[in-house]
Amino acid sequence: MSVFQSLNISASALTAQRLRMDVISSNIANADTTRARFVNGEWEPYRRKMVIIEPQSGAFSGYLQAALGCAEAVGNGVRVHEIADDPAPFKLVYDPDHPDAGADGYVRLPNVEPLKEMVDLIGATRSYEANVTALNASKGMLMKALEIGK
Repeated sequence: MSVFQSLNISASALTAQRLRMDVISSNIANADTTRARFVNGEWEPYRRKMVIIEPQSGAFSGYLQAALGCAEAVGNGVRVHEIADDPAPFKLVYDPDHPDAGADGYVRLPNVEPLKEMVDLIGATRSYEANVTALNASKGMLMKALEIGK
């Protein structure tokens, strides 16, 4: 394990959580957007986006050492696998005066729930703060190690 491995792990998590907060902000901003994409001749409402995070794949040497029993498997951080659309159905609201209302008077609204987005935003913020704390702790340990040589 490199001296800077803990810094790299925290940095990858900070990047992923920042992107997650950006996507959540986009979801909240588009919570009322009824014309987001043109599909099959019709306007489709905004569809909620989700960030899918996965572990980064490790280097070959780490897997080889773990297989030989020489070292414990150490994580390499995380990465964003994809930004996927939420398959949940759109909300239907009866409003015959709305310009996007269908013949039956119902308007299809985005599948974004502001309360759920705020809960996700709080979770992403807490994770970001935890990784900043871990990064500062690692930095402090490295600084103390450098002071030993004085």
